[in-house]
Amino acid sequence: MPTQSTLPFDSSASNEEASAPLRTLPVRAGHWDELQTADGELREPWRQFFGLLGKPGVAGFDSAAATVARQVRENDITYNVYADTGGPRPWALDVLPFVIDEAEWAQIERGAAQRARLLNEIVADIYGPQTLLARGLLPPALVFGHPGYLRAVKGFVPPEGQYLQIVALDLARSPEGQWTVVSHRTEAPSGLGYLLENRLIVSSLFAEPFRTMRVHRLAPSYSQLVATLAAAARAVMSAEERSVSGASAHIVLLTPGPFSETYFEHVFLARYLGLTLVEGKDLTVRDDMLYLKTLDGLERVHAVLRRLDDTFCDPVELRADSTIGVPGLLQVMRAGNVMVSNVPGAGFVESPALHGFMPGIAQALLGEELALPGVATWWCGEDAAWRDALAQVPEALLVPTWPDAANASPTPPGLAAGLQTLADWRERIEQLPDAFTVQQPLRYSYTPRYENGAGMLGARPAVLRVYAIADQECGWRVLPGGFTRLAAEHQESVSMQMGGSSVDTWVLSSQPGSTFTLLPSPIKPGELRRERRRVPSRSAENLFWAGRYGERAENGVRLCRLILGSLEGSDAEELFGTFIELAAANGLVPSTGDEARRNLDDFERALVANLHENAGATGIGRTLASQAYACGEIRGRLSNDHWRTVLASRNDFRDALHALSLVPPAARNGTTLEFRRHTPYDRMALMGALDALATQLSAISGCQGDRMTRDEAWRLLFAGRHIERVATLATMLRIAAHERTLATPAGFDVLLQLFDSTLTYRSLYPGRLEVPALLDVIVTDPTNPRGLYGVYARLRARLDEIAQASRGPRREPFASQLAPIEALPTLETLCEPGDDGRYPALTALCDSLAERMAAMSNEISARWFSHAVPLAAQVWS
Repeated sequence: MPTQSTLPFDSSASNEEASAPLRTLPVRAGHWDELQTADGELREPWRQFFGLLGKPGVAGFDSAAATVARQVRENDITYNVYADTGGPRPWALDVLPFVIDEAEWAQIERGAAQRARLLNEIVADIYGPQTLLARGLLPPALVFGHPGYLRAVKGFVPPEGQYLQIVALDLARSPEGQWTVVSHRTEAPSGLGYLLENRLIVSSLFAEPFRTMRVHRLAPSYSQLVATLAAAARAVMSAEERSVSGASAHIVLLTPGPFSETYFEHVFLARYLGLTLVEGKDLTVRDDMLYLKTLDGLERVHAVLRRLDDTFCDPVELRADSTIGVPGLLQVMRAGNVMVSNVPGAGFVESPALHGFMPGIAQALLGEELALPGVATWWCGEDAAWRDALAQVPEALLVPTWPDAANASPTPPGLAAGLQTLADWRERIEQLPDAFTVQQPLRYSYTPRYENGAGMLGARPAVLRVYAIADQECGWRVLPGGFTRLAAEHQESVSMQMGGSSVDTWVLSSQPGSTFTLLPSPIKPGELRRERRRVPSRSAENLFWAGRYGERAENGVRLCRLILGSLEGSDAEELFGTFIELAAANGLVPSTGDEARRNLDDFERALVANLHENAGATGIGRTLASQAYACGEIRGRLSNDHWRTVLASRNDFRDALHALSLVPPAARNGTTLEFRRHTPYDRMALMGALDALATQLSAISGCQGDRMTRDEAWRLLFAGRHIERVATLATMLRIAAHERTLATPAGFDVLLQLFDSTLTYRSLYPGRLEVPALLDVIVTDPTNPRGLYGVYARLRARLDEIAQASRGPRREPFASQLAPIEALPTLETLCEPGDDGRYPALTALCDSLAERMAAMSNEISARWFSHAVPLAAQVWS
């Protein structure tokens, strides 16, 4: 077995550190070594790379690794794994690149382009004349049994017959050095965003080697992708649309949403390509046209770059339980009014069983031998192939023929299970042969990997994913690089979900590299243009509710701190009724039932029992969870600090409740909690947790006020805050008036704290407890940020600003639905206590404001979120 060795680097290196020997761990016997030859010599690309490192050379790898980790953290590059419960994982990126020389790349490029052309022809034939089935080149059971074959697409022909725009191939190098295709990806190939982020980080670490070795640039391939999508989109534009000067096709990137494992790359790719990132609920179908719901109304969509699996695309014709697709999308596609890339239904060619049929199909459709071989494969649905596999490979990999074969019985074990003795599986395979595919094991090559902190090079099995992108002439161009993944430690199979990592992929060239980039370039002051950023309705709705939930959480925390801090005071009994009504109105205790209303002890237990997000009441915990969800839906509009604080506010408070053993029991029937007596808890510790939460919520409010562009989206967020603030404060004031605590010293103190106006009042009216002074500060003073009239006036102005900026259908002005400040009751009127001491004018005002806020919320939803007005009735400005 090979032993640990040291590698001498090029003596022409510029300093001693760069040419110092570096220890390397041995590569497992029987695997191709990407770093060294069999004689222990560095392969030429690596010799050149290490020789160009310069100061500090290999000694700087630890620092480089720290830089990579910092960039991943600062850029918030994540990878979601569905089995994880602790949130998204930081993206795993290694320091060293994967290097491919020019001659090798020419072979890969030729083979990848050929495979892409062939796969497109297969999809076109199966959804067209089906000659492959008629000639016996593909078994019908292999096609029609695959869930990726969609009968709804049969007979559909896209523009220029181009069913695929992006094809990905996973390649591995055999022990003999031959690049071999191990899988095809045609449904929604992932990795294009991550590989670009990898390039941006790693190329900056090794700027001199990157430049001197003339590494191919990636940007032209992404530009080609945009051009291909745009050309196909123009084909579905109407003559009227094309006749408009400067009109361009509208292309969107369709994502499953924040819970998708690769959501980060969806956001990144949409930004880089200049596409609108949308979810299924952002889109709607009207009259066989696809539209994006925006603040400006409905905007037609001409092309969709999808990241949804085939069967989730359209709940009308495919999976009825899909909540992330677009109802009617396939009908719009068949009507020729939208281009969807890749076409839904292309996923059936991802079946591993197809490898066994590819050589024959290539000869039949292209008249060519395959330039890149595929992994040796036998589909057990053909009895002769199964018998041949049993004879040739006693031990092999047993993989499912179709992605849902895990539901079959018996179940193929899959790649992760490793080698299987076929004789042991014979009976089970013959029970359900179609579901089983046998693949000859391929020992992947090992690529060098710097072991952080160990000062040596290790090696891991590597799989290279390359991408072929269609051009406007129905040809294929291969992105000069790829998405290379390494296996996790002590693993032979390569999987990011199982702890693998990624590396940047360098393709070397003998020609000077292109300087083309899609990244923003320096422009002159006179060339600057402030363009409005498109705001999809879903983003607008989540911004609006993020504002409401943020304000609701602040009010709830302020009230809860006030109540818990007052329970031991002399005024607790006097304020008991007020506290009960305030807590119920703000969702801190259930609004029904008598348990919490018996006495202060029972009230406190109910209050504490409902703090957690899984409790029955819609209190603080659930509000924090709702805020996190709404902000997660608009992640691309929030700064990293803003987003991290939102997550921390929820997670830290939840952790604090767990530490205090204040987690409620499981909800009965998933809806309500049984009221029960709690064991004693640490009230001071809980108050500390609420104090910390209040600070975090203030930071969130600060981020929203100081770190967001003042566009319509920002105005909607603050409209949500203002609506929530007016409604909540009006309700609190009405309760104080109704409970007759408004004019009491204790009531004064409660209201000033709830309106966060204690310091203001004390500075203006020291030592005085008079209702006119109180109402002036918390109601009519326009300078108080929590004064009712001032907040109301600012809300009215914000809504008018949004309406004026919107280019959507014109409706009744908000000014006619929200009375001006001058029409609201005067301070003198509000101060009249009435015969029963419940301030009837003040109570009526509070009820009226709460009703108006509910009406405004509904109006905003109907106007900008739901788009319930028929398209023909909409008037565009």
